[in-house]
Amino acid sequence: MRDRAGLLHELTSRQFDLLVVGGGITGAGIARDAALRGLSVALIDKGDFASGTSSRSSRLIHGGVRYLEHGHLHLVFEASAERRRLLRIAPHLVRPLAFTWPVYHGQRLPLWKLAAGLSLYDMLALFRNVERHRRLSPEAVLSAEPHLNPRDLRGGVRYFDAATDDARLTLANAIDARRLGAVVANHVAFLEARDATDGASRVLHVQDVLTGDTGEIRARLFVNAAGPWSDAVNERYGASASPRSRVHGSKGTHIAVSRVQIGNRDAVTLLHPKDGRVMFALPSGANTIVGTTDTFTDVSPDDVRASEMDVAYLIEAANAFFPDARLRRADVVSAWAGIRPLLPTSGSSVAASREHAISRPTPHSVAITGGKLTTYRVMAREVVDVAREVLARGAKRGTTANRPLPDSRGAIDRLCESDPALAAPVAPGLPYRMGDIRWAVEHEHAWTLGDLLIRRTHVAFETRDNGRSAARDVASVVAPMFGWDATRKAREVARYDNEVERIFTIER
Repeated sequence: MRDRAGLLHELTSRQFDLLVVGGGITGAGIARDAALRGLSVALIDKGDFASGTSSRSSRLIHGGVRYLEHGHLHLVFEASAERRRLLRIAPHLVRPLAFTWPVYHGQRLPLWKLAAGLSLYDMLALFRNVERHRRLSPEAVLSAEPHLNPRDLRGGVRYFDAATDDARLTLANAIDARRLGAVVANHVAFLEARDATDGASRVLHVQDVLTGDTGEIRARLFVNAAGPWSDAVNERYGASASPRSRVHGSKGTHIAVSRVQIGNRDAVTLLHPKDGRVMFALPSGANTIVGTTDTFTDVSPDDVRASEMDVAYLIEAANAFFPDARLRRADVVSAWAGIRPLLPTSGSSVAASREHAISRPTPHSVAITGGKLTTYRVMAREVVDVAREVLARGAKRGTTANRPLPDSRGAIDRLCESDPALAAPVAPGLPYRMGDIRWAVEHEHAWTLGDLLIRRTHVAFETRDNGRSAARDVASVVAPMFGWDATRKAREVARYDNEVERIFTIER
Protein backbone atom coordinates (compact mmCIF):
# COMPACT_ATOMS: atom_id res chain seq x y z
CA MET A 1 0.00 0.00 0.00
CA ARG A 2 1.10 3.52 -0.86
CA ASP A 3 3.92 4.67 1.47
CA ARG A 4 3.08 2.26 4.31
CA ALA A 5 6.48 0.56 4.10
CA GLY A 6 8.19 3.94 4.36
CA LEU A 7 6.07 4.87 7.35
CA LEU A 8 6.97 1.67 9.19
CA HIS A 9 10.64 2.26 8.39
CA GLU A 10 10.37 5.78 9.83
CA LEU A 11 9.00 4.31 13.05
CA THR A 12 11.56 1.55 13.42
CA SER A 13 14.78 3.16 12.21
CA ARG A 14 15.61 5.26 15.30
CA GLN A 15 15.01 5.64 19.00
CA PHE A 16 12.42 8.08 20.31
CA ASP A 17 12.18 9.93 23.59
CA LEU A 18 8.45 9.24 23.71
CA LEU A 19 6.19 6.63 22.15
CA VAL A 20 2.51 7.48 22.56
CA VAL A 21 0.01 4.66 22.13
CA GLY A 22 -3.48 5.94 21.41
CA GLY A 23 -4.38 8.35 18.61
CA GLY A 24 -7.47 9.88 20.18
CA ILE A 25 -7.63 13.51 21.24
CA THR A 26 -5.45 12.93 24.32
CA GLY A 27 -2.70 11.03 22.53
CA ALA A 28 -2.64 13.42 19.58
CA GLY A 29 -2.48 16.36 22.00
CA ILE A 30 0.41 14.75 23.90
CA ALA A 31 2.36 14.13 20.68
CA ARG A 32 1.87 17.75 19.60
CA ASP A 33 2.86 19.21 22.98
CA ALA A 34 5.91 16.95 23.32
CA ALA A 35 7.16 17.69 19.81
CA LEU A 36 6.69 21.42 20.39
CA ARG A 37 8.84 21.10 23.52
CA GLY A 38 11.72 19.44 21.71
CA LEU A 39 11.16 15.74 22.39
CA SER A 40 11.42 13.14 19.66
CA VAL A 41 7.98 11.54 19.45
CA ALA A 42 6.17 8.66 17.80
CA LEU A 43 2.37 8.33 17.91
CA ILE A 44 0.57 5.12 16.93
CA ASP A 45 -2.99 3.82 16.99
CA LYS A 46 -4.28 0.40 15.99
CA GLY A 47 -7.14 2.13 14.17
CA ASP A 48 -7.47 5.56 12.65
CA PHE A 49 -6.88 8.78 14.56
CA ALA A 50 -10.05 9.45 16.61
CA SER A 51 -11.52 6.08 15.63
CA GLY A 52 -12.70 5.42 19.20
CA THR A 53 -14.35 7.74 21.70
CA SER A 54 -12.88 10.87 20.08
CA SER A 55 -15.17 10.56 17.05
CA ARG A 56 -18.29 9.60 19.01
CA SER A 57 -18.70 12.48 21.44
CA SER A 58 -21.42 15.15 21.61
CA ARG A 59 -19.00 17.34 19.59
CA LEU A 60 -19.04 20.01 22.27
CA ILE A 61 -16.28 22.15 23.73
CA HIS A 62 -18.05 23.19 26.89
CA GLY A 63 -17.46 24.42 30.38
CA GLY A 64 -19.50 21.56 31.82
CA VAL A 65 -22.49 23.38 33.26
CA ARG A 66 -23.94 20.09 34.51
CA TYR A 67 -20.77 19.42 36.54
CA LEU A 68 -21.73 22.31 38.83
CA GLU A 69 -24.47 20.13 40.26
CA HIS A 70 -21.88 17.64 41.53
CA GLY A 71 -19.51 20.28 42.91
CA HIS A 72 -16.75 19.85 40.30
CA LEU A 73 -15.96 23.57 40.30
CA HIS A 74 -12.28 23.16 39.46
CA LEU A 75 -13.17 21.20 36.33
CA VAL A 76 -15.70 23.83 35.26
CA PHE A 77 -13.14 26.59 35.75
CA GLU A 78 -10.50 24.66 33.78
CA ALA A 79 -12.89 23.66 31.00
CA SER A 80 -14.19 27.22 30.63
CA ALA A 81 -10.64 28.50 30.20
CA GLU A 82 -9.90 25.80 27.63
CA ARG A 83 -13.06 26.61 25.69
CA ARG A 84 -11.85 30.21 25.43
CA ARG A 85 -8.38 29.11 24.24
CA LEU A 86 -9.71 26.70 21.63
CA LEU A 87 -12.06 29.33 20.24
CA ARG A 88 -8.95 31.46 19.75
CA ILE A 89 -6.45 28.94 18.33
CA ALA A 90 -8.91 26.87 16.26
CA PRO A 91 -11.82 29.08 15.13
CA HIS A 92 -12.21 26.87 12.04
CA LEU A 93 -12.85 23.85 14.28
CA VAL A 94 -14.45 25.35 17.40
CA ARG A 95 -17.35 27.78 17.06
CA PRO A 96 -19.70 29.45 19.55
CA LEU A 97 -23.03 27.70 20.04
CA ALA A 98 -26.12 29.20 21.69
CA PHE A 99 -28.10 26.98 24.07
CA THR A 100 -31.67 27.42 25.25
CA TRP A 101 -32.54 25.61 28.47
CA PRO A 102 -36.33 25.50 28.99
CA VAL A 103 -37.69 24.98 32.49
CA TYR A 104 -41.00 23.24 33.11
CA HIS A 105 -43.23 22.89 36.13
CA GLY A 106 -42.22 19.92 38.26
CA GLN A 107 -38.69 19.54 36.92
CA ARG A 108 -35.96 18.87 39.46
CA LEU A 109 -34.18 22.17 38.65
CA PRO A 110 -36.39 25.22 39.27
CA LEU A 111 -35.71 28.34 37.26
CA TRP A 112 -34.17 30.28 40.16
CA LYS A 113 -31.70 27.48 40.87
CA LEU A 114 -30.74 27.13 37.21
CA ALA A 115 -30.23 30.89 36.87
CA ALA A 116 -28.07 30.90 40.01
CA GLY A 117 -26.01 28.02 38.64
CA LEU A 118 -25.43 29.79 35.35
CA SER A 119 -24.38 32.94 37.20
CA LEU A 120 -21.71 30.79 38.85
CA TYR A 121 -20.92 29.33 35.40
CA ASP A 122 -20.30 32.85 34.05
CA MET A 123 -18.20 33.69 37.09
CA LEU A 124 -16.01 30.56 36.72
CA ALA A 125 -15.49 31.60 33.08
CA LEU A 126 -14.27 34.95 34.46
CA PHE A 127 -17.17 36.55 32.55
CA ARG A 128 -15.29 35.92 29.31
CA ASN A 129 -17.65 33.47 27.64
CA VAL A 130 -19.07 34.42 24.23
CA GLU A 131 -21.95 36.09 26.08
CA ARG A 132 -23.27 35.98 29.62
CA HIS A 133 -26.36 33.91 30.26
CA ARG A 134 -29.73 35.62 30.41
CA ARG A 135 -33.00 34.57 31.93
CA LEU A 136 -35.95 34.08 29.55
CA SER A 137 -39.68 34.38 29.98
CA PRO A 138 -41.85 31.58 28.56
CA GLU A 139 -42.57 33.82 25.57
CA ALA A 140 -38.86 34.45 24.99
CA VAL A 141 -38.10 30.72 25.20
CA LEU A 142 -40.67 30.00 22.50
CA SER A 143 -39.45 32.90 20.41
CA ALA A 144 -35.96 31.36 20.43
CA GLU A 145 -37.18 27.78 19.95
CA PRO A 146 -40.79 27.86 18.70
CA HIS A 147 -41.14 24.08 18.41
CA LEU A 148 -40.57 23.44 22.12
CA ASN A 149 -43.48 22.11 24.14
CA PRO A 150 -45.34 25.15 25.59
CA ARG A 151 -47.28 23.15 28.19
CA ASP A 152 -46.24 23.93 31.78
CA LEU A 153 -43.31 26.04 30.51
CA ARG A 154 -42.10 28.34 33.30
CA GLY A 155 -39.33 30.13 31.39
CA GLY A 156 -35.71 29.31 30.74
CA VAL A 157 -32.19 30.57 30.20
CA ARG A 158 -29.99 31.32 27.22
CA TYR A 159 -26.25 30.62 27.48
CA PHE A 160 -23.27 29.85 25.26
CA ASP A 161 -20.80 27.01 24.87
CA ALA A 162 -19.02 25.84 21.72
CA ALA A 163 -19.33 23.10 19.12
CA THR A 164 -16.55 21.25 17.31
CA ASP A 165 -15.81 18.48 14.84
CA ASP A 166 -14.26 16.05 17.33
CA ALA A 167 -12.54 13.83 14.76
CA ARG A 168 -11.03 16.74 12.85
CA LEU A 169 -9.89 18.45 16.06
CA THR A 170 -8.02 15.24 16.88
CA LEU A 171 -6.61 15.04 13.37
CA ALA A 172 -5.44 18.67 13.48
CA ASN A 173 -3.38 17.89 16.58
CA ALA A 174 -1.83 14.83 14.91
CA ILE A 175 -1.04 16.79 11.75
CA ASP A 176 0.56 19.60 13.71
CA ALA A 177 2.60 17.06 15.71
CA ARG A 178 3.85 15.73 12.38
CA ARG A 179 4.76 19.24 11.22
CA LEU A 180 6.74 19.64 14.43
CA GLY A 181 8.79 16.51 13.74
CA ALA A 182 6.77 13.71 15.32
CA VAL A 183 6.23 10.45 13.45
CA VAL A 184 2.49 9.75 13.48
CA ALA A 185 1.02 6.49 12.24
CA ASN A 186 -2.55 5.27 12.28
CA HIS A 187 -3.43 1.59 11.72
CA VAL A 188 -0.33 0.44 13.61
CA ALA A 189 -1.03 -1.93 16.51
CA PHE A 190 1.09 -2.41 19.63
CA LEU A 191 1.61 -6.15 20.22
CA GLU A 192 4.09 -6.60 23.08
CA ALA A 193 7.06 -4.97 24.82
CA ARG A 194 10.48 -5.97 26.13
CA ASP A 195 13.51 -4.26 27.65
CA ALA A 196 16.19 -3.03 25.28
CA THR A 197 19.72 -4.33 25.77
CA ASP A 198 20.87 -0.89 26.94
CA GLY A 199 18.45 -1.04 29.89
CA ALA A 200 17.54 2.61 29.34
CA SER A 201 14.74 2.09 26.85
CA ARG A 202 11.97 -0.30 25.86
CA VAL A 203 11.27 -2.05 22.58
CA LEU A 204 7.68 -2.31 21.38
CA HIS A 205 6.77 -4.89 18.81
CA VAL A 206 4.18 -3.40 16.41
CA GLN A 207 2.25 -4.46 13.35
CA ASP A 208 0.95 -2.50 10.40
CA VAL A 209 -2.70 -3.55 10.47
CA LEU A 210 -3.18 -2.74 6.77
CA THR A 211 -0.21 -4.68 5.37
CA GLY A 212 0.60 -7.22 8.08
CA ASP A 213 4.22 -6.02 8.24
CA THR A 214 5.82 -5.96 11.68
CA GLY A 215 8.66 -4.05 13.29
CA GLU A 216 10.10 -2.79 16.55
CA ILE A 217 9.97 0.75 17.93
CA ARG A 218 12.53 1.85 20.51
CA ALA A 219 11.65 4.55 23.00
CA ARG A 220 12.94 5.78 26.33
CA LEU A 221 9.42 6.38 27.64
CA PHE A 222 6.08 4.81 26.76
CA VAL A 223 2.87 6.83 27.17
CA ASN A 224 -0.43 4.99 27.44
CA ALA A 225 -3.14 7.32 26.12
CA ALA A 226 -5.45 4.59 24.88
CA GLY A 227 -8.58 5.82 26.66
CA PRO A 228 -11.03 2.96 27.20
CA TRP A 229 -8.38 0.52 25.96
CA SER A 230 -5.87 1.71 28.60
CA ASP A 231 -6.08 -1.29 30.93
CA ALA A 232 -5.53 -3.74 28.05
CA VAL A 233 -2.57 -1.71 26.78
CA ASN A 234 -1.03 -1.58 30.27
CA GLU A 235 -1.31 -5.35 30.58
CA ARG A 236 0.27 -5.84 27.16
CA TYR A 237 3.11 -3.57 28.23
CA GLY A 238 3.64 -5.65 31.36
CA ALA A 239 2.21 -3.12 33.80
CA SER A 240 -0.84 -3.42 36.00
CA ALA A 241 -2.89 -0.27 36.44
CA SER A 242 -3.25 1.10 39.95
CA PRO A 243 -6.80 1.11 41.36
CA ARG A 244 -6.82 4.90 41.07
CA SER A 245 -6.08 4.85 37.35
CA ARG A 246 -8.06 1.80 36.23
CA VAL A 247 -10.72 2.69 33.69
CA HIS A 248 -14.43 2.67 34.42
CA GLY A 249 -16.23 2.67 31.07
CA SER A 250 -19.38 4.75 30.68
CA LYS A 251 -21.39 4.23 27.51
CA GLY A 252 -22.72 7.30 25.74
CA THR A 253 -25.21 6.89 22.90
CA HIS A 254 -26.37 9.49 20.37
CA ILE A 255 -28.93 9.44 17.58
CA ALA A 256 -29.20 11.65 14.50
CA VAL A 257 -32.65 12.64 13.24
CA SER A 258 -33.90 15.18 10.72
CA ARG A 259 -33.49 18.72 12.00
CA VAL A 260 -36.55 19.79 10.01
CA GLN A 261 -38.62 17.20 11.85
CA ILE A 262 -37.49 18.31 15.31
CA GLY A 263 -37.33 22.01 14.43
CA ASN A 264 -34.62 23.22 16.80
CA ARG A 265 -32.84 26.41 15.69
CA ASP A 266 -29.81 26.21 17.98
CA ALA A 267 -28.83 23.83 20.77
CA VAL A 268 -31.38 22.92 23.43
CA THR A 269 -30.54 21.55 26.88
CA LEU A 270 -33.03 18.98 28.13
CA LEU A 271 -33.79 17.15 31.36
CA HIS A 272 -34.96 13.66 30.51
CA PRO A 273 -38.57 13.26 31.71
CA LYS A 274 -37.86 9.81 33.13
CA ASP A 275 -34.73 10.36 35.26
CA GLY A 276 -33.89 14.07 35.01
CA ARG A 277 -30.54 13.47 33.29
CA VAL A 278 -29.07 16.48 31.45
CA MET A 279 -28.91 15.91 27.70
CA PHE A 280 -28.94 17.92 24.48
CA ALA A 281 -30.56 18.40 21.09
CA LEU A 282 -27.70 19.74 18.94
CA PRO A 283 -27.77 21.18 15.41
CA SER A 284 -25.60 19.21 12.97
CA GLY A 285 -26.14 20.29 9.39
CA ALA A 286 -29.41 18.82 8.12
CA ASN A 287 -29.67 16.67 11.24
CA THR A 288 -30.15 17.11 14.96
CA ILE A 289 -28.03 15.02 17.29
CA VAL A 290 -29.87 13.91 20.44
CA GLY A 291 -27.80 12.57 23.33
CA THR A 292 -26.37 11.30 25.35
CA THR A 293 -26.90 8.32 27.62
CA ASP A 294 -24.52 7.70 30.53
CA THR A 295 -24.35 4.17 31.90
CA PHE A 296 -21.46 2.07 33.18
CA THR A 297 -20.53 -0.80 30.89
CA ASP A 298 -17.97 -3.57 30.67
CA VAL A 299 -18.48 -4.03 26.93
CA SER A 300 -15.24 -3.89 24.94
CA PRO A 301 -14.75 -0.50 23.26
CA ASP A 302 -14.19 -2.46 20.04
CA ASP A 303 -17.76 -3.77 20.21
CA VAL A 304 -19.80 -0.98 21.80
CA ARG A 305 -22.99 -0.04 19.93
CA ALA A 306 -26.23 1.79 20.54
CA SER A 307 -29.02 -0.47 21.76
CA GLU A 308 -32.73 -0.33 21.00
CA MET A 309 -33.24 0.63 24.65
CA ASP A 310 -30.79 3.55 24.27
CA VAL A 311 -32.53 4.75 21.13
CA ALA A 312 -35.99 4.53 22.72
CA TYR A 313 -34.71 6.52 25.73
CA LEU A 314 -33.43 9.32 23.46
CA ILE A 315 -36.57 9.37 21.30
CA GLU A 316 -38.69 9.63 24.45
CA ALA A 317 -36.82 12.76 25.53
CA ALA A 318 -36.97 14.38 22.10
CA ASN A 319 -40.71 13.79 21.80
CA ALA A 320 -41.38 15.15 25.28
CA PHE A 321 -39.75 18.47 24.44
CA PHE A 322 -40.62 18.61 20.71
CA PRO A 323 -44.05 16.94 20.60
CA ASP A 324 -44.77 17.94 16.99
CA ALA A 325 -41.76 15.87 15.87
CA ARG A 326 -43.58 12.62 16.70
CA LEU A 327 -40.32 10.74 16.31
CA ARG A 328 -40.45 7.01 15.75
CA ARG A 329 -37.71 4.43 15.49
CA ALA A 330 -37.90 4.66 11.68
CA ASP A 331 -37.00 8.37 11.84
CA VAL A 332 -33.52 7.67 13.20
CA VAL A 333 -30.94 8.44 10.51
CA SER A 334 -28.08 6.89 12.48
CA ALA A 335 -27.17 5.85 16.01
CA TRP A 336 -23.79 5.27 17.61
CA ALA A 337 -22.12 4.84 20.98
CA GLY A 338 -18.73 5.46 22.54
CA ILE A 339 -17.15 4.70 25.89
CA ARG A 340 -15.93 7.44 28.22
CA PRO A 341 -12.83 6.33 30.17
CA LEU A 342 -13.79 7.57 33.64
CA LEU A 343 -11.90 7.41 36.90
CA PRO A 344 -13.16 4.82 39.41
CA THR A 345 -16.16 5.92 41.47
CA SER A 346 -18.52 4.41 44.00
CA GLY A 347 -21.45 6.39 42.63
CA SER A 348 -23.32 6.55 39.33
CA SER A 349 -21.67 7.28 35.99
CA VAL A 350 -23.57 10.58 35.86
CA ALA A 351 -21.96 11.77 39.11
CA ALA A 352 -18.49 10.39 38.28
CA SER A 353 -15.78 13.00 37.91
CA ARG A 354 -14.60 13.92 34.41
CA GLU A 355 -11.20 14.83 35.83
CA HIS A 356 -8.09 12.88 34.86
CA ALA A 357 -5.28 11.05 36.62
CA ILE A 358 -1.66 10.48 35.57
CA SER A 359 0.23 7.45 36.88
CA ARG A 360 3.60 5.71 36.50
CA PRO A 361 2.81 1.98 36.06
CA THR A 362 6.51 1.17 35.43
CA PRO A 363 9.80 3.10 35.41
CA HIS A 364 9.57 3.35 31.62
CA SER A 365 5.91 4.29 31.30
CA VAL A 366 3.33 6.99 32.00
CA ALA A 367 -0.43 6.44 31.77
CA ILE A 368 -3.30 8.91 31.69
CA THR A 369 -6.90 8.05 32.53
CA GLY A 370 -10.14 10.03 32.54
CA GLY A 371 -10.60 13.57 31.29
CA LYS A 372 -12.80 15.04 28.60
CA LEU A 373 -12.51 16.40 25.08
CA THR A 374 -12.58 20.04 26.19
CA THR A 375 -9.58 19.72 28.54
CA TYR A 376 -7.38 17.56 26.30
CA ARG A 377 -4.72 20.26 25.95
CA VAL A 378 -4.27 20.57 29.73
CA MET A 379 -4.07 16.79 30.04
CA ALA A 380 -1.41 16.67 27.33
CA ARG A 381 0.61 19.42 28.97
CA GLU A 382 0.64 17.65 32.32
CA VAL A 383 1.71 14.34 30.76
CA VAL A 384 4.58 16.04 28.94
CA ASP A 385 5.61 17.77 32.18
CA VAL A 386 5.92 14.33 33.78
CA ALA A 387 7.70 12.92 30.74
CA ARG A 388 10.33 15.66 30.70
CA GLU A 389 10.96 15.10 34.40
CA VAL A 390 11.36 11.32 33.91
CA LEU A 391 13.66 11.88 30.94
CA ALA A 392 15.70 14.44 32.93
CA ARG A 393 15.11 17.05 30.25
CA GLY A 394 14.30 19.83 32.69
CA ALA A 395 11.27 22.04 32.91
CA LYS A 396 10.14 23.74 29.72
CA ARG A 397 6.86 25.57 29.50
CA GLY A 398 4.32 24.26 27.00
CA THR A 399 3.13 26.74 24.37
CA THR A 400 0.22 24.91 22.73
CA ALA A 401 -2.19 27.51 24.14
CA ASN A 402 -0.82 30.07 21.68
CA ARG A 403 -0.07 27.99 18.58
CA PRO A 404 -2.96 27.93 16.06
CA LEU A 405 -4.09 24.52 14.87
CA PRO A 406 -3.73 23.83 11.13
CA ASP A 407 -6.48 25.04 8.80
CA SER A 408 -6.62 23.46 5.33
CA ARG A 409 -9.93 24.94 4.15
CA GLY A 410 -8.41 27.47 1.75
CA ALA A 411 -6.12 24.91 0.15
CA ILE A 412 -9.00 22.47 -0.35
CA ASP A 413 -11.20 25.19 -1.88
CA ARG A 414 -8.43 26.03 -4.36
CA LEU A 415 -8.04 22.35 -5.19
CA CYS A 416 -11.76 22.03 -5.92
CA GLU A 417 -11.71 25.17 -8.05
CA SER A 418 -8.88 23.72 -10.15
CA ASP A 419 -10.92 20.72 -11.32
CA PRO A 420 -14.73 20.58 -11.66
CA ALA A 421 -14.69 16.84 -10.92
CA LEU A 422 -13.25 17.59 -7.48
CA ALA A 423 -16.13 19.97 -6.73
CA ALA A 424 -18.62 17.11 -7.11
CA PRO A 425 -20.43 16.08 -3.92
CA VAL A 426 -19.45 12.87 -2.15
CA ALA A 427 -23.10 12.25 -1.27
CA PRO A 428 -26.25 14.11 -2.39
CA GLY A 429 -27.28 16.94 -0.10
CA LEU A 430 -24.09 16.91 1.99
CA PRO A 431 -21.33 19.56 1.89
CA TYR A 432 -18.42 17.16 1.34
CA ARG A 433 -16.66 17.24 -2.04
CA MET A 434 -14.45 14.81 -3.91
CA GLY A 435 -11.69 17.39 -3.38
CA ASP A 436 -12.02 16.82 0.38
CA ILE A 437 -11.47 13.12 -0.29
CA ARG A 438 -8.40 13.69 -2.44
CA TRP A 439 -6.91 16.10 0.10
CA ALA A 440 -7.50 13.64 2.93
CA VAL A 441 -5.64 10.90 1.05
CA GLU A 442 -2.73 13.15 0.11
CA HIS A 443 -2.37 15.21 3.29
CA GLU A 444 -4.48 13.84 6.17
CA HIS A 445 -3.27 10.27 6.77
CA ALA A 446 -6.43 8.67 5.34
CA TRP A 447 -5.81 5.06 4.27
CA THR A 448 -9.23 3.41 4.25
CA LEU A 449 -12.77 4.24 3.16
CA GLY A 450 -13.69 4.36 6.85
CA ASP A 451 -11.04 7.01 7.45
CA LEU A 452 -12.57 9.06 4.64
CA LEU A 453 -16.32 8.63 5.22
CA ILE A 454 -16.52 8.24 9.00
CA ARG A 455 -13.81 10.58 10.31
CA ARG A 456 -12.40 12.94 7.61
CA THR A 457 -16.03 13.58 6.67
CA HIS A 458 -19.20 12.59 8.55
CA VAL A 459 -20.98 10.92 5.63
CA ALA A 460 -21.50 7.74 7.67
CA PHE A 461 -23.23 9.67 10.47
CA GLU A 462 -25.42 11.74 8.14
CA THR A 463 -26.87 9.16 5.73
CA ARG A 464 -29.34 6.37 6.33
CA ASP A 465 -27.11 3.77 4.70
CA ASN A 466 -24.12 5.04 6.75
CA GLY A 467 -22.28 5.97 3.56
CA ARG A 468 -22.40 2.54 1.92
CA SER A 469 -23.47 3.86 -1.48
CA ALA A 470 -20.98 6.73 -1.30
CA ALA A 471 -18.23 4.24 -0.45
CA ARG A 472 -18.62 2.58 -3.87
CA ASP A 473 -18.11 5.89 -5.68
CA VAL A 474 -15.27 7.03 -3.44
CA ALA A 475 -13.50 3.68 -3.85
CA SER A 476 -13.38 4.26 -7.61
CA VAL A 477 -11.92 7.74 -7.08
CA VAL A 478 -9.18 6.72 -4.64
CA ALA A 479 -8.29 3.34 -6.17
CA PRO A 480 -5.71 4.88 -8.58
CA MET A 481 -4.23 6.90 -5.71
CA PHE A 482 -3.69 3.77 -3.63
CA GLY A 483 -2.92 1.41 -6.50
CA TRP A 484 -5.95 -0.77 -5.80
CA ASP A 485 -6.93 -3.25 -8.51
CA ALA A 486 -10.53 -4.47 -8.84
CA THR A 487 -10.04 -7.23 -6.28
CA ARG A 488 -8.46 -4.90 -3.76
CA LYS A 489 -11.17 -2.27 -4.32
CA ALA A 490 -13.89 -4.83 -3.62
CA ARG A 491 -12.05 -5.89 -0.46
CA GLU A 492 -11.83 -2.28 0.75
CA VAL A 493 -15.53 -1.74 0.15
CA ALA A 494 -16.25 -4.90 2.16
CA ARG A 495 -13.96 -3.60 4.91
CA TYR A 496 -15.99 -0.40 5.00
CA ASP A 497 -19.28 -2.29 5.17
CA ASN A 498 -17.96 -4.27 8.12
CA GLU A 499 -16.75 -1.13 9.91
CA VAL A 500 -20.04 0.75 9.64
CA GLU A 501 -21.95 -2.37 10.66
CA ARG A 502 -19.77 -2.61 13.78
CA ILE A 503 -20.27 1.07 14.68
CA PHE A 504 -23.82 1.88 13.57
CA THR A 505 -25.85 -1.34 13.88
CA ILE A 506 -28.37 -1.00 16.71
CA GLU A 507 -28.38 -3.93 19.11
CA ARG A 508 -31.65 -5.53 20.08
